Amino acid sequence: MAYRKFRANRLFDGYQFQDPDRVLITDEKGVIHDLVQIEDAGDDVVFYEGVLSPGFINCHCHLELSHLKNVIPPHTGLIEFLCSVVTKRGFDPEIIQAEIALADAEMYANGIVAVGDIGNTADTATVKSKSGIRWQNFVEVLSFTDAKAAENFDHYRSVAQQMQQALSTASLEHRTSLVPHAPYTISPETFRMINEATAGQVISIHNQEHPAEDELYRTGGGAYLKLFSIFDLHSSPFPVTGMSSIRSVLPYFNNGQTIFLVHNTFMPEEDIIWANAYARENGLKLIYCLCINANLYIENQTPPVELFLKHNCTVVLGTDSYSSNWQLSIAKEMASLKLHKGLKDEQVLRFATMNGAKALKWDDVLGSFEKGKQPGVVLLSNDFNLSSRLL
Repeated sequence: MAYRKFRANRLFDGYQFQDPDRVLITDEKGVIHDLVQIEDAGDDVVFYEGVLSPGFINCHCHLELSHLKNVIPPHTGLIEFLCSVVTKRGFDPEIIQAEIALADAEMYANGIVAVGDIGNTADTATVKSKSGIRWQNFVEVLSFTDAKAAENFDHYRSVAQQMQQALSTASLEHRTSLVPHAPYTISPETFRMINEATAGQVISIHNQEHPAEDELYRTGGGAYLKLFSIFDLHSSPFPVTGMSSIRSVLPYFNNGQTIFLVHNTFMPEEDIIWANAYARENGLKLIYCLCINANLYIENQTPPVELFLKHNCTVVLGTDSYSSNWQLSIAKEMASLKLHKGLKDEQVLRFATMNGAKALKWDDVLGSFEKGKQPGVVLLSNDFNLSSRLL
C-alpha cells in the first residue's frame, strides 16, 4: 500500500497542536494511518509551509442562495436583507444550478468536508449527489400561522423526501431533517409538529440575529412587521409572551434533539444561561453556531463569543450563504474571529474541526487525525486567511 506523508510548520490534530516534528501518514484515499516522529516516518515526507489541519466543518450555509452573490449590498441591516432575499430569488434555473455548482466546488477546494446546509427547496440535490462533501440537509419549514401549519409542514416534508431520495445513491453519507427557520416565521402548531417529527435528530434555528426578534415576542411590534407585510400580514401572527424569542420558542422542543442556534448576534448573557439550563433539564444538546463574516456583512456586528466561552457552550462555525458573505471559507471565518475577538489559533481550529464533526454526528469519520478516520487534510496559511485541500 502506498502512503502519503505530511509535515508542516504546525500540525493541528483536531484537538491540539502536535510537536512540530510529527508527521501525518495517510493512505492514498486519505484514511489516517498514523502520527509519528520524523525519525520514524521514513522517506518521502513532504513539508508544507503553513498549518496542517483536518478538513473543516461548515455548520451553516444556504447553498441554494449562491446565485445571490453580490446581489444584496453589505450593511443593509437584517430586516432589509431579509426583504431582499424574499423578493430577489426569482433567477433562471440554469443560473441557480450553475452558481450552486460553483459554490460547492469552492467549498471543496477550501478544505470543507461537511456542511450543515439550509434549504427551502430541493434545488441543490443534483449538485450534492455528485459532491465530494458530506451534507446534513436542514429543510427549512416556514409557516406563519397555525391555520396553514399542516399544509406547509406537508409541503416541506415532501421537499425533504425528494432531497433524501436524490441523495440515496451518492457515494458519501448524507442526512436530511426538517427544521424551523426562525422564531419570526414559525407558528406554535408548526413548532409542535417539527418537535414531534425530529426526535433525536440534529436540527437548527436562526436565533437572535436582531433586537427586533425579542421585541416581536415581548410586545408584538417592531421592525419585523415590515417583513410580514410582504406576506400580506399586517400584524404579528405570533403569541406575545413578554419574553425574549429564545425563551418563547425553545420550550417547544423536548424530544432529545441536538439544536444548532445560529448567529446569536444579539443574545444576552441571561438568555445563554437560561437556554443552557433548559437544555440540560430537558434532554437537549445546544450548539452555538457563529457566522461572524455574515454578521459583519449584514449588520456590521459581531456575536458575543466571550460569553459563549465563559459559559462552556459548544461553539462551531458557519459561512452562511453568498447572499451574506464575500466568500465561502471557514479559514476566513477563523481569521475574522482571531481579528475581531482575539481568539487563539487552537480555539478556532477546534471550532472548525472536531466541534463541528461532533455536533453533526460525523466524528466517527471526520474532525481529527485519528487512525481509521478519513477527515480530509487541509493546508491553512499561517495567517489563517487561505486554505487548500491536500486530500
